[in-house]
Amino acid sequence: MTALKTMFETENRTSPVILRVLLGLVIFPHGAQKLLGWFGGHGLEGTLGFFTQTMGVPMVFALLVIAGEFFGSLGLIAGFLTRFSAFGVLCIMMGAMFMVHLDNGFFMNWSGNQAGEGYEYHLLAMGMAVALIVSGGGKYSVDGWIARTFFNKKTDTAASQFSEQVATHNPIQEGAR
Repeated sequence: MTALKTMFETENRTSPVILRVLLGLVIFPHGAQKLLGWFGGHGLEGTLGFFTQTMGVPMVFALLVIAGEFFGSLGLIAGFLTRFSAFGVLCIMMGAMFMVHLDNGFFMNWSGNQAGEGYEYHLLAMGMAVALIVSGGGKYSVDGWIARTFFNKKTDTAASQFSEQVATHNPIQEGAR
């Protein structure tokens, strides 16, 4: 139960909201290209064919990449399973960086002079993902609501009230009264 609680716990801060929503919005079109064929993509069949036949990626990993980009981006935007979704994006970006973009150098191919895109975008996305793994979804996240609703319940028993009083008892303050 502790691992599940840790998965959903988050601080009530705004910076993780900005990170997760922007990362989700940037990753979503890539996932939609791969799964649905939106934004000029090839859809599920075309993407699976490219990953498995051209790149030699095993089918299970190709499916995980597609699901991670599409559903993980939606999870980030909503703040649902933020740490899990961010970990998926981290793995996908790391794989893309090492398998495809590392040989193209650091910079993106703005002028068309390189053989392909560099890995600066991937490093930035990985940094955002790591920050979200550490912080969780922040304010306005489904994770925060789940943590508050299901994991932070206080009991109103006499024993818990007594133990709270004992823990906060300060004899020095009482002597000053």
